Amino acid sequence: MADIFRLSLRQLMDRWRVLFIALLAALPTAVVLVRLLVDDQFSFDGMINDIIDLMIIAGIMPIVTMALATTAFGNEVEDRTLYFLMLKPISRVSIALAKLLAVFVVAAPLVVASGTVAAVAGGGSGRAVAATAIALVAGVAAYASVFTWAGLLTQRALAFGLVYMIVWEGLLSTLLGNIQYLSIRGYTLALLHGIDQKGFESIESRVIEFPAAIVGAIAAIVCFAFLTQYRLRTMDVS
Repeated sequence: MADIFRLSLRQLMDRWRVLFIALLAALPTAVVLVRLLVDDQFSFDGMINDIIDLMIIAGIMPIVTMALATTAFGNEVEDRTLYFLMLKPISRVSIALAKLLAVFVVAAPLVVASGTVAAVAGGGSGRAVAATAIALVAGVAAYASVFTWAGLLTQRALAFGLVYMIVWEGLLSTLLGNIQYLSIRGYTLALLHGIDQKGFESIESRVIEFPAAIVGAIAAIVCFAFLTQYRLRTMDVS
């Protein structure tokens, strides 16, 4: 498992891919700093919807994770070397977990740094910054599980991810409140509010219950990790 994890890290750490997602992750902080310079009334409450929710949770977090997770098995599937990986004396569960862990190790620091630095720059309290970090860690882990499975399921995983992100996590979860019980964005927002109800009071009316968010996030991670290893066991890689 350790060897597959290290190999996966090297595959994911492509220079141009990392540069792109690093610049993307830095965007919220740049926007906050510009807003602070041009808007004397700008505050942490004012940035929750625009920066933390719409830019980071709805945009940067899924895009960064998708860009990495959909390629976790990409090289092996494209050049048909997955067959040789499957011949190794290692369980399918270990292969799936190694890939998921590699995606998480690369994506989580970038996304968490994006959110916490923006929160600090915007004047968030220590509790709000901690809530942002914890919620984003959970969100990245859930998205990593979903998109890693998608990358193994289809060679058009990026297209699948974009449709999923725009239609399900964006449009439908905004218009139909009950969908948030099956939405990673919904879980992330609810974790923010549940950990720091005072700091994120402005989103109280549109988040699900805190325990439901915890259960939902864990269920998404476990369910799609299981589907990933199941796909490995049943797919034809010859």
